[in-house]
This record gives sequence, C-alpha cells and structure tokens, in this order.
Amino acid sequence: MKHYLWAIIWAILVLILISSPMPDVTDSRHSFPGIDKLVHTGFFFVFTVLMFFGSLMNGNEPNLISWPNVMVLFFASSFAIGTELIQKFFTSNRQFEYWDIFADHVGIGMGYFAYLVLVLAIKKTKI
Repeated sequence: MKHYLWAIIWAILVLILISSPMPDVTDSRHSFPGIDKLVHTGFFFVFTVLMFFGSLMNGNEPNLISWPNVMVLFFASSFAIGTELIQKFFTSNRQFEYWDIFADHVGIGMGYFAYLVLVLAIKKTKI
C-alpha cells in the first residue's frame, strides 16, 4: 500500500479541486474552449501513471495484460465516475458531465499507453 502513496495524494488533490468552486475564466487570455476537458485528461493521466508506478513498485511483473493492470484500470475508471457523481450530488457549484467522464477515460487510456510503452521497453532490454 505504501507504494500507492503518491496516487493517494494525487487523488486527494483531485477531490479537493473538483469540490472547490471554479473561478470564471471564460474571459481570461489563458483560457480556451475545452480547457476543462484537457484538465480532466491530465488529472487522470497522472493518476493512472501513479497507480501503475505503485503496482510496479509492489513487485508486480510488468506485463501487457495482468490482473494488477485490470485492477488499476478498474479503480481509475471507478474514481473517474465517482468524481462526477460527487460533483452531481455533493456540490452546488459543479455539474455532472458525460464528456468529463470521457475526458477522464482518455487520460486513463493515455496512462495505460505510457505504461505499455514502458513494459515493451523493459521487455526489449531483457532480450
């Protein structure tokens, strides 16, 4: 469990951020349409990478598909859906959006892809 500490810290940070009121940045010069979805993708990319890091540090053999990988992807997906449900039922200043869940899963997929690239690189160096 100790190897998942960074993922847990990141998850807590995400929970704080998704529960906080968001300032209006529509007129900001640093904003653009879709920045919200990019942020969701980035949050869940980092979360998934940290979960795979914890899995590898726990001694799980790096494989393309394994039970620990399925559990990481399941937990990340559940967390993505859970964050939207928190916004729907427990905040008055945030909204539930299916596109946010989609963006979260894009980030999860990107994290899994980064893990797969690492696994293939490790397996190639062992040959």
